[in-house]
Amino acid sequence: MSEPHRRLGRPRDTSIDERALEATRALLIERGFEATTIHAVASRSGVHSSAIYRRWSSRIELIEEAAFPRFTFAGIAPSGDLRRDLRRFIRAYVAAFSAPAARAAAAGLLAHHQKPNRDAQSEVYPRMSVRPLFEDILRAAPRGSIDSTVDPDDVFDMLLGAILTRTVVFTPTSRQRPIERTVEMIVRLLRPVD
Repeated sequence: MSEPHRRLGRPRDTSIDERALEATRALLIERGFEATTIHAVASRSGVHSSAIYRRWSSRIELIEEAAFPRFTFAGIAPSGDLRRDLRRFIRAYVAAFSAPAARAAAAGLLAHHQKPNRDAQSEVYPRMSVRPLFEDILRAAPRGSIDSTVDPDDVFDMLLGAILTRTVVFTPTSRQRPIERTVEMIVRLLRPVD
């Protein structure tokens, strides 16, 4: 007996995602966070609003994915060399936050995630988080190079603050701070007290 003939639906248009993401990035840069709405993205991209909502449940999720694409730090596996791993991690993090769309979105996204009665936590945030990679770097460090009483979450929060200040927050001075200085500060925070 032959199998029943299956009718295939229309093939999915793979360009829709990229058109919507590109329009979102352009709107963030040109008009800012508040003006980057689903309606504006639909108008700019030529993608119907319903197609956007099928892919992203909210404008926040769309903005997160557009502003921080592939925020996975692929290829930065811990080597066990703490300074080298921190340097590579910090460079990648700075590069991610230095992108124009990321800079335009960062403050709005931070404000959104601080709201006490906001909608359920975005599913994109855990996918974007690099805290687990930071913890992997610390676990791979040579034995005795990290003070066991130091809370890695506190150190990560300080590192994130330094990166946000470096990339997003206006600073009145124009001094260039080499990444090596940030690496040195993080190593000092982690180093066991003699």
